[in-house]
Amino acid sequence: MSYGTPARAALLAAGLGLAISSAAAAGTYDLTVDYVTIDTGDFTRTGIGYNGASTPPVLRFAEGEEVTINVTNNLDVDTSVHWHGLILPYRQDGVPKISYPGIRPGETFTYRFPIVQGGTYWFHSHSGFQEPDGAFGALILEPKAREKYRYDRDYVVQLTDAHPHRGDRIMRNLKMMPDYYNRQQRTLLDLIGDASEKGLGAALSDRADWGGMRMMPTDIEDLQGFTPLINGKGPEQNWTGLFEPGERIRLRFINSSAMTFFDIRIPGLKMTVVQADGNDVLPVPVDELRIAVAETYDVIVRPREDRAFTIFAESMGRTAFARGTLAPRAGMEAEVWELRAPPLLTMADMALDPAMAGMDHGAMMMEGDAASGHGAMMKDADLPPGAHRMPDGSIMGGPGEDPFYAAGSGVTPEPAMKHGRFLSYKDLKAADPLYPDREATREIELRLTGNMERYIWSINGVKYADAEPIRLQYGERVRFKFVNETMMTHPMHLHGMWTIIDNGTGERDPIKHTVSIAPGTVVYTETEVDAPGQWAFHCHLSYHAESGMFRKVIVEGGPTTDRAALAPASGG
Repeated sequence: MSYGTPARAALLAAGLGLAISSAAAAGTYDLTVDYVTIDTGDFTRTGIGYNGASTPPVLRFAEGEEVTINVTNNLDVDTSVHWHGLILPYRQDGVPKISYPGIRPGETFTYRFPIVQGGTYWFHSHSGFQEPDGAFGALILEPKAREKYRYDRDYVVQLTDAHPHRGDRIMRNLKMMPDYYNRQQRTLLDLIGDASEKGLGAALSDRADWGGMRMMPTDIEDLQGFTPLINGKGPEQNWTGLFEPGERIRLRFINSSAMTFFDIRIPGLKMTVVQADGNDVLPVPVDELRIAVAETYDVIVRPREDRAFTIFAESMGRTAFARGTLAPRAGMEAEVWELRAPPLLTMADMALDPAMAGMDHGAMMMEGDAASGHGAMMKDADLPPGAHRMPDGSIMGGPGEDPFYAAGSGVTPEPAMKHGRFLSYKDLKAADPLYPDREATREIELRLTGNMERYIWSINGVKYADAEPIRLQYGERVRFKFVNETMMTHPMHLHGMWTIIDNGTGERDPIKHTVSIAPGTVVYTETEVDAPGQWAFHCHLSYHAESGMFRKVIVEGGPTTDRAALAPASGG
């Protein structure tokens, strides 16, 4: 893959309307945005799709190609298309009020940009809640260079959490009652069970602590009651990919959910992770991986037996699962497992100093508050015996756990499977470092903050509507310090530029477009600021971004020095 100076120069030329060499291949594509019927097997409802279909489309481009994409809006409201993870001029990024005004009903907007990378990516609407309502698809960018790994079959496995309620209704319900969709409320029977296990006094004290925080140990997923889909098909509809025994199969996992993290395994098959967020990594064999919202992982599997295998993707809160099948012949099925026991948050998972237990976190995390005491991280000395913290904030090891299991979620860890290996960010090493390893020029702290009781999410205690943009200088290398002061895991996505995760591997630190930040953890990333313009930076949980965990980033200087050029484009 090439992201060097010539590619960036081509991008800038395209962004400024300059001529580009006609030697590059060019392609024109048409995309319509339509109201469609979504059928999950559990329910049907009206949603939004592309080219008249509810099945997410797969667009395939080639590195070096100059694409023209005509997007026609057949809705009765504005829409947009964001090319998630693509390196392109900011006016082609597709974020209303930041890169352009959006696409009005009945109008066509033409995107034009060169493809300067390879790998697995996706696209989605950045307008309202159209993405949760079905407006997304896959992007497969064929690299110029020969792939580093062999495979005989190639399948997209695009996950989502389809809900019977429309996105705007879900947002209203969460604002009215944040636990509206929590179907795992703690009951008197749970209290009796806790008392039997650890004594009445300890059980009552624990219940009082959670009550003081206005939370429950089951507050792992904001949204429940959804049906997970694979490529538009529910568990009973059973998406199937065919193979011949002995073939190597590339599975391109994409998590297009509004809110749901998935733990993916294929019992009977080892998965070898070869790509993360479109970038090649040194191969990592795993039995299970967690894919955060907006992430992509490419894996290679090699089924040698003439039988079916189940792709099983459980939600992080163990409330639902997506299911697909790899099989030698159509119609074959393999065993579908029961959901594992739901995890529960603990005070340790909440990263609370013991002195803070029982404090009112609803009041502490009010927007605008400094939340000065809440950022205390769980000290390494307080970790369970045999456990240690990974650079991505995950906790590895511990009593009775497989030493390869990395929790990474802020929930009580369970073994992925006996003697299994669970992917951690620590396992990811860039196969082709994109940038020289150099010292950052400055550090910016981003505290991830919120108020669950009022359902307000923010950065540094300030929601987007009240925040100043983050200003970066072209050519600098910025170190971001993420401090997650909330009880939720937040997948943070910076548009237009790569995010380098500091996982201790130096120049092989992995390059991603989305980074999952677990509760009560500090995570460091770095970014080479090489993209002039205005960009979005936000939590990719749809209802968190809408509630305020969002920032505009302005990159000043560089090839675009005219400040007027940083104003959003005004037309299509």
